[in-house]
Amino acid sequence: MAEKKFNGNPGSDSNNKSGKSGKPGKPKFNTYWIYGGIAVAILAIQLIYSGSGAKKIDMLKLEQELIQNKDIVKIVVINKESAEIYLTPEAVTSDRYPDIKSKGFGGLPASGPHYVLTIPSGDYLEERLEEAEAKYGYADNERINVSYENRKNILGDLMGWLIPLALLVVVWMFIFRRMSGGAGGGGAGGIFSVGKSKAQIFDKESNIMIDFKDVAGLEEAKMEVREIVDFLKKPKKYTELGGKIPKGALLVGPPGTGKTLLAKAVAGEANVPFFSISGSDFVEMFVGVGASRVRDLFKQAKEKAPCIVFIDEIDAVGRARGRNPNFGANDERENTLNQLLTEMDGFGTNVGVIILAATNRADVLDRALLRAGRFDRQIHVELPDLNERREIFKVHLRPLKLAKDFDIDFLSKQTPGFSGADIANVCNEAALIAARKNKKEVERQDFLDAVDRIVGGLERKNKIISPQEKRTIAFHEAGHATVSWLLEYANPLVKVTIIPRGRALGAAWYLPEERQLTTTEQMHDELAAALGGRASEELTFEKISTGALNDLEKVTKQAYAMVTYFGMSEKIGNISFYDSSGQNEYAFNKPYSEKTAETIDEEVNRIIDQAYKRAKDILIKNKKGLTALAEQLLEKEVIFSEDLEKIFGKRKWGIPSRELEPTLQARKKTAEKKKSTARKNASPTPVKGKVEIPRKKTPAKSNGK
Repeated sequence: MAEKKFNGNPGSDSNNKSGKSGKPGKPKFNTYWIYGGIAVAILAIQLIYSGSGAKKIDMLKLEQELIQNKDIVKIVVINKESAEIYLTPEAVTSDRYPDIKSKGFGGLPASGPHYVLTIPSGDYLEERLEEAEAKYGYADNERINVSYENRKNILGDLMGWLIPLALLVVVWMFIFRRMSGGAGGGGAGGIFSVGKSKAQIFDKESNIMIDFKDVAGLEEAKMEVREIVDFLKKPKKYTELGGKIPKGALLVGPPGTGKTLLAKAVAGEANVPFFSISGSDFVEMFVGVGASRVRDLFKQAKEKAPCIVFIDEIDAVGRARGRNPNFGANDERENTLNQLLTEMDGFGTNVGVIILAATNRADVLDRALLRAGRFDRQIHVELPDLNERREIFKVHLRPLKLAKDFDIDFLSKQTPGFSGADIANVCNEAALIAARKNKKEVERQDFLDAVDRIVGGLERKNKIISPQEKRTIAFHEAGHATVSWLLEYANPLVKVTIIPRGRALGAAWYLPEERQLTTTEQMHDELAAALGGRASEELTFEKISTGALNDLEKVTKQAYAMVTYFGMSEKIGNISFYDSSGQNEYAFNKPYSEKTAETIDEEVNRIIDQAYKRAKDILIKNKKGLTALAEQLLEKEVIFSEDLEKIFGKRKWGIPSRELEPTLQARKKTAEKKKSTARKNASPTPVKGKVEIPRKKTPAKSNGK
């Protein structure tokens, strides 16, 4: 196959039918030259006539110079508004009036008029002239001749009409035209195309590169969506059995789990037109535009049926009606929703148009939108489990240069609760960290650092913390680690650090067990572990600090959930006040009495106090181990689960430490390397239990744990 070469000339194409090679095409005429020419012409006229024409004069100069010197030939009153003053030839050629002497091109004509005087009326001018003539002794034959004329300024009147018209044309072309272009109508539609749909259309020629192979995990969701695609490809397979295609499917799940990615895969797999639009694209400042865009969208979809319409973030337009506290300000959005409901399943038929939508707030959607016949299926896209995280890592690790014998299972175990977007971010951060360290390939430790960076934030080693504050932080974190290590249902510890990260002054990493149900005993153990930091501070220093802010917030929410949602209180009983419908049924009226509210508060206080007392009892029994762990934290700044094993012995419950061995070894190796580098760069050797802090004038402020 012969290779087509490009010789650098855009006009030298072998397929050029014009036969004129080597000559570029004639450039299109630009309308901006017209505006430039008009501007130049106006400037030229101003320059030419700026020095010409009669000079303005006031009444004082007229009387004291022109009348006194008897240099006026005549005065012509124009429209009783202004007076043109003509001087004698001797006065013009003399040096008495240098401002009216002819100065070449554009100068004043010798015949005049030479001066112009603005007057309130003709009678006023004649009275002043008579007084001046009498004052300066004018004879009867020397009196100044005054005549009157009515003139029409044709050019001025014409410009008065043309300038506003030109301004309107400019505004239309430069503002309205661009607004209509942004509204999806282009130049032809003008401002009237604002009601057109903004949906992007993807068809067979769009060459979308994403398919179901690029969507790792989500097997159940892919199976349901693949069925819709299969129906569009082979409708007879289903219609022969009497089945009907689902009219709509709603993708529901937390942010970052792959709802929009799944829709992109549908667009890549289906050989039918695919309309993509966001819920906020229906909303506009003009009244009725949202409903108009819905009508236009479904009109286009019906013309290209069978097809798929994807509405991303549908909660922007599909919120429950009548729940907005702004009352009247909600009408436009409700009109748009009503039109959407009618188009999806109304009086008219909607054959061959499948609605696919995505949201992470299904609880706020209108009930009419969720009924069968509109969204027949709700496809839940949840956070990936262990196996799904492994598959997602395989997808995002493809473009990375990994070290040999890289263990993907290790990464999937280190990222519980991560969404697909979080996993993609981990892979990208690991590559950036490796590049920052001038590595040729991405190693395991780079991924561990990336996970720490995403979960805990960036390390801030230069943050100024006093030795006493650092000691408080060390005992706080040691309290968390001790209680969680000695309780059966608490999450196993992986790493504890007192190096500030983000807004936290200390952090601890745990490896939570992946479970779908949580028992009362497990929740009580979690409460005690969360309060271990505050209990440690009180036992050690006999005072408490603000470092337990996040712990107290977590504990309070969990305790109230136990009492009001999960029915884990004997006094309240098996009652739940949770509103699963999301319709805010309990927004204004609580479904319980004031007496029950007091009982709820009492139960929450009892649960939290019981957990705090339990944490204190554990720390009192293991006071020696707590102190040793805190001193070790002050010395090393970072400790791992094997350090707790040396102090408290092996953990009897939860995940065996051998499963964490690869993580511990990698993290310990990195910590030791950082510690040795810090010791080389430090001037004196720090004493055990004390930390050398760089001195600054501004003291550090604690932001809470």
